Amino acid sequence: MNKKLLCLIFYFISITFCNLTYSQEQEVEKPLVQILQELEKKYDVIFSFETKTIEGISMRSLSHELSIKQALNQLHRITDLNFEMLSHRFIVITPKDTEELQSQTQHLEEVIIINYLTKGISKTNNGTIKANTKAFDILPGLIEPDVLQIVQNLPGIMSVDERISNINVRGGTNDQNLILYEGIRMYQSGHFFGLISAFNPYLSENITISKNGTSSKFGNAVSSTIAIKNADELDEKINVGIGGNMLSVDGFAKIPLSKKTELQLSARRSYTDILVSKTYDAYFDRIFNDSELNASTNMNTLLAQDERFLFYDFNAKFLYDINNTSKLRINVMNMSNNLNFNQVFTTIDNNFQETKSELNQTSYGASATYSKVINNGTNLSAQLYYSNYDLDAKNNNVTNNQLLTQENKVEDFGLRLDVSKTVSKDIKFNGGYQFNEVGVTNFEDVINPNYTSLVKEIIRTHALFGEVEWYSTSRDTYIRLGSRISYFGKLSEFLIEPRFTVNYKFLDYFRLEALGELKSQSITQIIDLQQDFFGIEKRRWQLANGNDVPLITSEQASIGLSYNQNNLLVSIEGYYKGVHNITARSQGFQNQFQFTNDIGHYTVKGIDFLINKRFSDFSTWLSYTYSKNDYNFNEINNSNSFSNTIDLRHVVNTSFTYNRANFKIAIGFNWHSGRPFTSPLDLQDNSNSTIEYNTPNSSRLGDYFRTDISAIYKFKPSKGINAEVGASVWNIFNQTNIINRYYTFNTDNAIVEINNKSLKFTPNLSFRVNF
Repeated sequence: MNKKLLCLIFYFISITFCNLTYSQEQEVEKPLVQILQELEKKYDVIFSFETKTIEGISMRSLSHELSIKQALNQLHRITDLNFEMLSHRFIVITPKDTEELQSQTQHLEEVIIINYLTKGISKTNNGTIKANTKAFDILPGLIEPDVLQIVQNLPGIMSVDERISNINVRGGTNDQNLILYEGIRMYQSGHFFGLISAFNPYLSENITISKNGTSSKFGNAVSSTIAIKNADELDEKINVGIGGNMLSVDGFAKIPLSKKTELQLSARRSYTDILVSKTYDAYFDRIFNDSELNASTNMNTLLAQDERFLFYDFNAKFLYDINNTSKLRINVMNMSNNLNFNQVFTTIDNNFQETKSELNQTSYGASATYSKVINNGTNLSAQLYYSNYDLDAKNNNVTNNQLLTQENKVEDFGLRLDVSKTVSKDIKFNGGYQFNEVGVTNFEDVINPNYTSLVKEIIRTHALFGEVEWYSTSRDTYIRLGSRISYFGKLSEFLIEPRFTVNYKFLDYFRLEALGELKSQSITQIIDLQQDFFGIEKRRWQLANGNDVPLITSEQASIGLSYNQNNLLVSIEGYYKGVHNITARSQGFQNQFQFTNDIGHYTVKGIDFLINKRFSDFSTWLSYTYSKNDYNFNEINNSNSFSNTIDLRHVVNTSFTYNRANFKIAIGFNWHSGRPFTSPLDLQDNSNSTIEYNTPNSSRLGDYFRTDISAIYKFKPSKGINAEVGASVWNIFNQTNIINRYYTFNTDNAIVEINNKSLKFTPNLSFRVNF
């Protein structure tokens, strides 16, 4: 039977079974979030809170005879939380020790969808999606709350080649995403050259994702914004955790130094340089199979090979609550991937040849943030950050005395001043100033023959931003209007970028959401040669120069409708996105336009659909995205439009999770239509040593299908110690998926087809202990 049909049948059988199971459930303690949903329906009220405020709290349902005030008083007695009615419908929930002043500056951001897909993920009225890894439940294929893997489960977000370092949001390329870690802009986001998130999942508690309608305080990225923050509140006791999986070991510690200070530490290191696992083999094959390092053996006979690969990351955060109104936060981080790859082989003329290859990818970063709350409801903050990214490679042909050295380096210094003013319970103002200085260095040096190239560019950007948030008296309507004004010094360009968010609730359970934005970007990634950095990390960062690399601009608008009632969520959102001034060299063409310099744009039109049903112990969802993503360049293809290299017309994800007591299990199915590629006119024609191609991206790969499963069991070995063991399998049926196809010549000057394959059957095990 067709696999897609099997998945669909399984999906509806599961829903039916879960409904039967749910109807037989007896009254037991429920998560507080479920109690709040019942009260919202009964009393026609809205609760606003941070997810971590109510996590881990369970209770029985309240009596139906209580008034709203009596219900809130009872909730306060049971949970020891504060429930403050800001109007006849709007209720804000805060911890017991939270000041009244702090709740006034935060209450406009309201959670409107709780447990979006799974526990720990929620949606707010300003259009952002928030994930709390501390409250995170489980997702298929994940046994750890991997930050960027979680993001890819959201509708409209995926990676066309399974790499964390290549997240595509509504048809955009990864370099068009703004990824912030504690305010530091990140130019490296993955380990194992993109397959694993480089951010420690056990300190990175809060992730905010914005696909459209981005706050005006964020700029210099034309696609999404992903902001990652570690825990930001002081703990009263030491919290330590250690663990490991089939690739690495890690640990973290939260250490109170005094009543006002705390130190947070985390470290992770792979042991892949000393021990090889099944997981490592699958990852290694995925990354290196089609790289230059492996391709060289196709032409020669490999006699010996020695590889040493490792990755690590380190993070430290210092928290200082100066007083009741002032805070200081300092963060430092370091992450790295290191590869040494040596080969000895015989050439086609029976000579020996030895090569020594080295590839290093390293990031350093630091940030310092000071914030102060003033008595009149004004919050001031100042932040400094520094980000350093360095990718360098050395390829030494020892026998022929040839050495190739490549380096791509980014240095980013930033300053941001923010002010927020709560004018009333219905109006809030946010504004500020941001300065950035970004320098990019590209270096290439060749010995025998001798050649050296060094290019360094710098862009300084000044930006003013401001926005107003407003609620209607009934609390049914929320509007955020803002704009960002940027000046790019080197380019002498001045841009005004308005953004808006409108959220309207009607008929109790329906919401209408409209979002829009204009954005720009002065730094992008290009591909000079397909085998740069051995073909493993082909992309290198480059600044706009106003000539062959212009300033990128974009516009986006979307409108969505959602229904949320009785733990059933149904939503549909249509969107349009246009990105202008992209370069052909940034798109990774592997056809007749591989070395063409041209400027153009792409437009994306799409629909995201989601249905999510939650029961007492079960949760299931089905998401579908349709999008049409087309290029249009000034000269390529005679200025006629053609499919984007990462155009995926149809994407379907479905998942089932079960959570009972200390046991969790999840299974998920992922399907999408194939990527475009350019086929040759004639595979046999090699008369002029060039490949004659058909119309660009006029052919399609076969469909992609993958099934993942994961399970976690928690237990307490002794008092004060919590432990968990997890197991997962990525691509459990070992499905062979072609994710990219291109053509080249072999040693006999014949045209050969190269197919890049996805991850094969990839198991993983983990064990963790928290003290």
